[in-house]
Amino acid sequence: MSTEIKQRGSLELTLRRLLADRAGLVAMLFIIALVATAIGADGIAALTGHGPTAQFLDVGLTPTGLPVPPSGRFPFGTDQLGRDVLVRLAHGARISLSIGVVASLLAAVIGVTIGLVAGYFGGWVDVVLGRLMDLVMSIPVLLCMLSLVAVFGPSLPLSLSVIVFFSWTTMGRVVRGQVLSLKEREFVLASRSMGAGHLSIMFTDILPNLGAPIIIYTTMMVPTSIIFEATLSFLGLGIVPPAPSWGGMLAEAANNSIYMFAWWLVLFPGLALLFTTLSFNILGDALRDALDPASMRNKVQKKKKKTSVGTAS
Repeated sequence: MSTEIKQRGSLELTLRRLLADRAGLVAMLFIIALVATAIGADGIAALTGHGPTAQFLDVGLTPTGLPVPPSGRFPFGTDQLGRDVLVRLAHGARISLSIGVVASLLAAVIGVTIGLVAGYFGGWVDVVLGRLMDLVMSIPVLLCMLSLVAVFGPSLPLSLSVIVFFSWTTMGRVVRGQVLSLKEREFVLASRSMGAGHLSIMFTDILPNLGAPIIIYTTMMVPTSIIFEATLSFLGLGIVPPAPSWGGMLAEAANNSIYMFAWWLVLFPGLALLFTTLSFNILGDALRDALDPASMRNKVQKKKKKTSVGTAS
């Protein structure tokens, strides 16, 4: 009687570790639900019969002109113009997620490329690119955005460009540090001794070994980009109204202190931002533990050590 041993691949083991993390699983389910909401925003608008910019001045405002609180017709209430907050929140999720994901991917591509070149070649190339990262990080973001808006006016492409420009440096520094240690490994030296070119070594030998940190930090950049966009929209430097944006919805609620009479105008966009950023951060931690078993073992050992100390005391 023979026993067949099935060898699991690294992808299957990573998925098993990820699904075993309860917090990461909850965060992943929330993100999936959020993506489904963003994709189905038009369906939600069609189901309720309320467009994201449609104003219901007769039923969406009280006789005194104040927003209507949450009800059966408007589950999340209305804003100061009689617009459905639920529909605008769903369309705002589409904008926030689109900017967060696209900006993070573009910033990751730029950061990985510059960090890979800087770490691999070293010398004056590393010095020049390192000073470039320092220069970008030293530029005041809001002052730069105010200047650009004064010249070109607020727009979605401008917001996306600014977020990407100020986000790639973190990835660049992480990749540069990893490449500095990888380029002296035996497999890189073997490829170099066999006559492999620089591009072949960078993108065939070194880059595949950077997959885990790139995935982790790209995931962690998504909430930062979402908060960045919300901040710009809150300050009137991002998405142009009446297009719905979570930051823009908070800014509209702050105008004329309308939030003092309509708490839902602050609560629902604020919770959307809170749970979205929290979920992406938790998912990033879960991916780190799933892709790097050593970090998981360190966490388990620390937890056991705290438990043993508490029991002894």
